[in-house]
Amino acid sequence: MQWLTTGYLLVAAVFVPVSNVLYHRFPTRPLFVAVVALMVLGSVVGAFAPTFGVLLVARLVQAIGTGLLTPIGMNITLAVSPREKLGLNMGIMAAMTTLGPSLAIVLSGVLLTIAPWTTLMWVFGALCLIVLLAGAITLRTVADLGRPVLDIASLLLVAVGLVGVLYGVTAAFGGSPLYAGVAGVVGVFAMWRFIVRQRRIKHPLLDLRPFSSPAFVFGVLMTMLGLVFVFAMNVIIPLYLQGAREITPLGASLTLAPGILLTVVMGPVAGRLFDRRGGRWSIPLGFLIMAGFVTLVAVAAGQAPVPVLGLLYIPAVLATAFVIGPSQTFALSHLDRETSPHGVTVVSTSFQIAGCVGTSLAAGIYGALTAANVRAGLGESEAMLTGFHGAAALVVLTSLIGIAHAILAYRSVRSRRSDELDQSSAHTVASIMKSEVYALSWDQSVLDALRTFAARGISGAPILDDKGSLAGFLSDGDVMRYLSAAHPSSISIYSYAVGADDDLEQAMSDLANLNVMRLATRDVVTITAGASVADAVAALSDARLKKVPVVNGEDDRPVGIVSRAAINLLAIANYLRTRDQTLQSEKTTTA
Repeated sequence: MQWLTTGYLLVAAVFVPVSNVLYHRFPTRPLFVAVVALMVLGSVVGAFAPTFGVLLVARLVQAIGTGLLTPIGMNITLAVSPREKLGLNMGIMAAMTTLGPSLAIVLSGVLLTIAPWTTLMWVFGALCLIVLLAGAITLRTVADLGRPVLDIASLLLVAVGLVGVLYGVTAAFGGSPLYAGVAGVVGVFAMWRFIVRQRRIKHPLLDLRPFSSPAFVFGVLMTMLGLVFVFAMNVIIPLYLQGAREITPLGASLTLAPGILLTVVMGPVAGRLFDRRGGRWSIPLGFLIMAGFVTLVAVAAGQAPVPVLGLLYIPAVLATAFVIGPSQTFALSHLDRETSPHGVTVVSTSFQIAGCVGTSLAAGIYGALTAANVRAGLGESEAMLTGFHGAAALVVLTSLIGIAHAILAYRSVRSRRSDELDQSSAHTVASIMKSEVYALSWDQSVLDALRTFAARGISGAPILDDKGSLAGFLSDGDVMRYLSAAHPSSISIYSYAVGADDDLEQAMSDLANLNVMRLATRDVVTITAGASVADAVAALSDARLKKVPVVNGEDDRPVGIVSRAAINLLAIANYLRTRDQTLQSEKTTTA
């Protein structure tokens, strides 16, 4: 029976790399429909399966669809998302991809309580059919199509490699250490040959260029660590509650439900936060909360009522929303348009690997420690509690490793940008800032601010209090966000460029009477005039801003504005000067 799960994960992982070839060879809509149709077909065959063998084949057909669909969906999301909303959209995508496996535990528990197991196949098939019809109606081709070649040898190598490594991890705790070791060695060798081949052939199955970006590598590793947490906890909590606390499968599943459902809501929130502030603090904080609350769950597991365990688990699983989606976005945002699809393939493969590794390690440690303590004479419930503690320790360890990875990830980004701006760093912010500051008073209205924006040709301005100190910052983006939230029927402020409609006229009238501090950002990121340009780059990139106020450093009074545009111009000027010096040196040497 384990092969229904393990086989599914292995086949899904193998077909993820194939998706990149198909995505760039076939139009998006028919490709999407065909892939989802595979999942519908697998569900129908599984529902009518007369034997275990037929059921296994049906599951593997579903797995092919899953392995192809996840990266195709992520590629579509990347292609249609404006950069300023990439974190939000990837947060929604991450919430859905982690919700599926988590919510399936709850729904399957409910369905199996009231209906035969074939109902699972029918429900899944019906949901896939709805997705198929929605995709057929709404999708358009978003990929740059060509005629990429599917290298069969590479596919076979990656299949043997992934199956070998993942089966080795799965079998390590299953009483077959010899088979696990052999499978692991064969898998590692096949993966090495796969990597060598990708570097040599003209049309690689997987372009390895994304791995040249340290930020991408760190982002993928953080994503995997977050996913290992989710899959591991989804296994060991129900196992422990059913075994040691004698809770029904449905009751154990419902213990996880509140946290899972709240995480779906939190995913877009975390994505929007990443768009506005970046993940320098939110990602490591998410890992820290995960580690802390799982520790509390483990400590309380022996005596606390089951509802209390469910409540303690909620903050831990909510924190994954601030890790998984933002880590994916962090990784993929450091790739260009050409390498992004290959990066998506890597991230999607990491989903399947993390699912298999997280499930196998958690269940394996739980089972091994439980069995060892039973043999040592410990009571069954106490032995299961020890097993739960061991599996929880694994999850806490992965979260602590995640904190270290997050810190290193942002250091690598800052180091790279500092290297790119070595010459620029000799300049101070004062040398490139715009010293003419058009400030707003904190008692002015939004209408006054809009008039200032229009008259001065600016898109934002600092807000000063009655003492002349910085109290906030108002941008046209703040105005747009408030307008779209308060009046969703109003399309855009830019409608005034072509003639305003009545709804937008009323929305703008309501907006204009508000005080500027109602919309302003109060926690303003600033930089001192004496700071280096590299410091300015770090401030802008960490908070994902286009401009920041420059203050004098004594009483924090604004003395200028530094923007990404000014830094870009300086970087281009330095590059051109260096290039001209190199050419001149070459001419001198030749002469």
